[in-house]
Amino acid sequence: MQKIIMSPSRYVQGAGEVGKLPEHVEKFGSSALVLMSGTMMRTKADQLKASFEAAGIKFTPEKFNGECSKVEIARLQEIVKAEGCDVIVGIGGGKTLDTAKATAHYQKLPVVIAPSIASTDAPCSALSVIYTEDGVFDEYLVLPKNPEIVIMDTDIIKTAPARLFISGMGDALATYFEAQATVDSNGTTMSGAHPTRSALALARLCYDILIEDGLKAKLAIEAATCTPAVENVIEANTYLSGVGFESGGLAAAHAIHNGFTVLSECHHMYHGEKVAFGTLVQLIMENRSTEDIEEVIDFCLSVGLPITLAELGCTEPTPEKIMAVAVAAADPGETIHNMPFDVDADSVYAAIMAADALGRLYLCE
Repeated sequence: MQKIIMSPSRYVQGAGEVGKLPEHVEKFGSSALVLMSGTMMRTKADQLKASFEAAGIKFTPEKFNGECSKVEIARLQEIVKAEGCDVIVGIGGGKTLDTAKATAHYQKLPVVIAPSIASTDAPCSALSVIYTEDGVFDEYLVLPKNPEIVIMDTDIIKTAPARLFISGMGDALATYFEAQATVDSNGTTMSGAHPTRSALALARLCYDILIEDGLKAKLAIEAATCTPAVENVIEANTYLSGVGFESGGLAAAHAIHNGFTVLSECHHMYHGEKVAFGTLVQLIMENRSTEDIEEVIDFCLSVGLPITLAELGCTEPTPEKIMAVAVAAADPGETIHNMPFDVDADSVYAAIMAADALGRLYLCE
């Protein structure tokens, strides 16, 4: 039985690290396409241009168009070819980074990743989540390798909106439960192999850090400060969750997130916010102990993650809408089939409705 553990070649976390990007990038090329989110383009482009050119690296900045779609990836590939770029740099949020990774994959180039937020586990993974131009989940693009380097600049991350940081905790919250389900079912990870004990241990550490430091980190981030708790949660949101999901496995929580992308009223919600609710649904599907479920609900309430459909934007959860979510989540190609029991749309529908009822009960207390 083949087992694989995957991770970026190097993970760097600290204050002011984006200012050191050229010394990392020059190891891989001399002409960089630098894909940036709108915020990073406005606030960092001039500084980066000067530092790249001082290092003798051609700097080709490009603003991310907002969706990690096949259209956007194709657009960027044309720029890479026209400018003669030999390395890709992604600076921004999860979709920006996924797009940079996909572009580098298709052009067979190295990629350096510098998240501006700690909102997902996307930075470390050999995976890009592809959406349609309208923001509906399309497919997972499994890549042959992880990024060469992931750079987490805590000076940038601590000033990002707190909601994004909290969303990252929602994404990370699922890591341990999905990895354990994959182990229990003898399922496969994104690499096509089976989970490793190392990945499960990292996934458990990820969960333990969230429970211990999540609220403390949230309060510090709301004050735009970086404390030891913030440092720990950045690592949990990014590295531990990244390696934990990729080498430990995905299961119901992320499939349910993908299901919710079919509802337009949920499009304004962040990835991790939908995953957090998906985690609660997975625990209902597993009929976890009341103690386990309460710990997750209490955590979500403490940091401000959604535990009801209404909080996700679905204020009128008709049977037709929720069944559409359930059908998408239970698609034969979805990771929900890593659960250690048979899953169909009816069982997913029931778990979503039960999770919502439970969430509403706790909100009323």
